[in-house]
Amino acid sequence: MKSKKVQPDVIAIVPAAGTGKRFGTGGHKQFETLQGKPVLIWPLEIFQSIQSIQEIIPVLARDDMEQGREIFARYRITKIRKIAPGGKERQDSVWNGLELVGDKQSIILIHDGVRPLIEKHLVEALIQEMIGNLAKSGLCDGIVPGVPPKDTVKEVSGRIVKKTLKRNKLWAIQTPQIFPYKIIYNAYKKAIQEGYYSTDDAALVEKYKGKVCIGPGSYRNIKITTPEDLKIAEALLKNPV
Repeated sequence: MKSKKVQPDVIAIVPAAGTGKRFGTGGHKQFETLQGKPVLIWPLEIFQSIQSIQEIIPVLARDDMEQGREIFARYRITKIRKIAPGGKERQDSVWNGLELVGDKQSIILIHDGVRPLIEKHLVEALIQEMIGNLAKSGLCDGIVPGVPPKDTVKEVSGRIVKKTLKRNKLWAIQTPQIFPYKIIYNAYKKAIQEGYYSTDDAALVEKYKGKVCIGPGSYRNIKITTPEDLKIAEALLKNPV
């Protein structure tokens, strides 16, 4: 007789299929070196080390798959059993990752492959919050990490300021974002059927009336977009909290 699973498995989908046009080096930023390791390997090693994460599904451009397999093997990321092909947009790439998920009862964690400084304790906190949420019949359909913005934010049309937004009601949203599989899969399916696109996973859940909650984020959890961001990440790594 099989024992009943105590809690759902967690599957991490890591989109890393972007071409990095703003990075400007001609290479792909996810494979740029950060303290001797590819940027993409940093979050993958965190997910590899978290016991509740059972599988990692990276999403790579088709031309990068061979290089990716070699790098994953070199760094012993053994939770990778499938690699999803990248799509035209980030949303298409994540959808391709969702299509490879076998366990329809799982929790899905989606993290940008170019956010290398995600902290293990924050990932574990998000996972535990979602598990607790499911035990309470699902108050939240998704949980996203965020931080209050440090700067004043203005709404602009052209070059004209329309209004200054109230900073105490604003959050800068990060990844990983975490959802029950059926919630995020159905939101993605509807959005693709309707041709609706967003760069944020939770925005799709919100569009279809899902409730998204804020979880703990970190100002260190930066996204590598430009060469300057890589220098900032290097500096942060040299000065741990």
